[in-house]
Amino acid sequence: MIKKMIYAIVGLALTAAACGGSGSTTTSTNNDTNTAKAEKTLDFDADSAYAFVKRQCELGPRVPGTPAHEQCAQWLTSSLRGWCDTVIVQQAPVTTFDGHQLNIKNIIGTFNPSASDRILLLAHWDCRPWADNDPDPSLQRQPVMGANDGASGVGVLLELARLLSANRPEVGVDLLLVDAEDWGQNDDEDSWALGTQRWAANPHVGGYKANFGILLDMVGGRGAQFSHEYFSLQYAQGIVAMVWDAAAKAGYGSYFVNRQGGAITDDHVMVNRIAGIPCIDIIDMHPESDTGFFDGWHTTHDTLDQIDPATLKAVGQTLANLIVNW
Repeated sequence: MIKKMIYAIVGLALTAAACGGSGSTTTSTNNDTNTAKAEKTLDFDADSAYAFVKRQCELGPRVPGTPAHEQCAQWLTSSLRGWCDTVIVQQAPVTTFDGHQLNIKNIIGTFNPSASDRILLLAHWDCRPWADNDPDPSLQRQPVMGANDGASGVGVLLELARLLSANRPEVGVDLLLVDAEDWGQNDDEDSWALGTQRWAANPHVGGYKANFGILLDMVGGRGAQFSHEYFSLQYAQGIVAMVWDAAAKAGYGSYFVNRQGGAITDDHVMVNRIAGIPCIDIIDMHPESDTGFFDGWHTTHDTLDQIDPATLKAVGQTLANLIVNW
């Protein structure tokens, strides 16, 4: 992920976003209209999501061009094929900032491919080739395991796919696992998110459009809090409001806090700028730290012990509820 952090007060007001749908589980009241709306819920399994994160780590760092990367691609594709209506593997050559030629794989699992109303959910599945932020200089050329920075978002999306396969959504849902996100150079925003840039310019379906997108990045850390990311507010403030409202209704307001955070030039920016799809970033930011992220970020310590199933639950349950009520 691109490391350009701007911690400033963002003077943007969140606007309310309308959601469609009906349900039968819980009821909330609109005080303005005195009408009641039933809310559906699905039971997102945090232990299952954690197991998916663990499986990725067991393969080793998923650095493009390595056996672990290829094994993970096969596992992700096979898993999604067991749950989704269609699965497409988008392969493409890309060139990194340091001249490496990579044959990347974006993996897309789709529910209800014919539906005109669509939700795009994405996360990156690759790992950074070097732990350049490690406090031990001797380890800074080692690859990053990426338990939180990568595997956590993928784990949530895999569990959502499993859940939706048994609870068919009425809306179209596209799960986009993007490659080559983390092979970048600081202060060169175009060197990051190579897989997303490729997909946004050449989507898996010609003329593809979604009503909105949600990026998951570092969504499994202990004590995580998700504030309103700056570019998300710029491009899709109504979507931010809708997601944070869904989190509050699900009881996860302590994770999804109503405050402005930093600016992250992450995959969602490429989706907004290139694909023209309003997309937000759910990302754990730490403005008090030197890097702006959790302590293990881009170090050899981004391992499974960073992951808290309770955080995976907060994110996954919020999205599951959002999907079935939208």
